[in-house]
Amino acid sequence: MKLLENKVAIVTGASRGIGEAIAIKFAEEGANVAFTYLSSDEKAKALEQKLQSLGVKAKAYKSNAGIFGDCETLVNDVLKEFGAIDICVNNAGISKDNLLLRMSEDQWDDVMDINLKSVYNMTKHVIRPMMKAKSGSIINMSSIIGIKGNAGQSSYAASKAGIIGFTKSIAQELGSRNIRCNAVAPGFVETDMTHYLKEGDGAKSYIEKIPLGRFGKAEDIANVCLFLASGMGEYITGQVISACGGLNI
Repeated sequence: MKLLENKVAIVTGASRGIGEAIAIKFAEEGANVAFTYLSSDEKAKALEQKLQSLGVKAKAYKSNAGIFGDCETLVNDVLKEFGAIDICVNNAGISKDNLLLRMSEDQWDDVMDINLKSVYNMTKHVIRPMMKAKSGSIINMSSIIGIKGNAGQSSYAASKAGIIGFTKSIAQELGSRNIRCNAVAPGFVETDMTHYLKEGDGAKSYIEKIPLGRFGKAEDIANVCLFLASGMGEYITGQVISACGGLNI
């Protein structure tokens, strides 16, 4: 039997990178997947078809996780289409890196809305059906930067650190309803967002800081999410799992 057989999962920001890898991994393990995207209709359609080819129900929703009303509509639409929500992966995220001296208020607000407010927006709406079902797994995508901080990334670090505090609080609020809430903190992962890591002399210095000696792959993060979403992680809540190759040591 597959680990997520007949479960229904929402994955935000899934048209590429880590989100895409999570959606595929969940579908491979039997989950029906609703996922959101903002940028490319073409990529979203391609992913939708790929997931369906794995024998599960899948649907793409063009929805901005940073907007409260969009999330309310999304959750209602998913409930109508899929009948339940068992898993929610809050993966949508952006970075607008800049030194604080040069950072505009709009840059700060955009990162907070997409990275942090989105987690509130989605969690607020998915917990209602989860509470009725007395079951659920919420997985929030933080970052090693939210733990360590990084010069030039104060907005990104603050948003990802905020996710950790939110995760621990929700785990305490909803544990009695058998709803688990955990965070994953990736390190340096090869995606479209982090292409700069592999360019120039900087790549070597980044790798030298990682005990496992390589950048992460999106599938590495997807595997952690699968563990937390499935029955294998049923006694784990309120935790931050650093999937960073040992960078946090």
